[in-house]
Amino acid sequence: MVSPEDLERVRKIFQNDVFATEAGAVIDEIDDHYAKVSLVINEHHRNAAGGVMGGVYFTLADFAFAVAANWQKIGTVSINTDISFVGVPKTDRITAETELIKDGRSTCCYNVNIMDEVGNPIAAVKFLGFKKN
Repeated sequence: MVSPEDLERVRKIFQNDVFATEAGAVIDEIDDHYAKVSLVINEHHRNAAGGVMGGVYFTLADFAFAVAANWQKIGTVSINTDISFVGVPKTDRITAETELIKDGRSTCCYNVNIMDEVGNPIAAVKFLGFKKN
């Protein structure tokens, strides 16, 4: 893991991801090509049926990918994403955790798993990224 000072520096950089941070996403951990981010679900995250909007899960996964792929060197963007909604959270706090699958010269691939606090899977997301620089 990185130092607490590096984690705070990265949190300040990604405060500029206003959509995700204003939705409530926070960076919990970072490491080499890795991020763990979380969000506390509240009423503005819910749809008309009372469930959590799918966009909340996508936003959290996208934020986790962005942090993992960019905190060491900014310049990677998503060019394809596949999300599968596999469960519903049993807790109000959900977490997205990245797994680097491939880090190529110009592309990368990450899996992001979203789960609740007791480990129930919520969504499985695959990102294909393009390195602009």
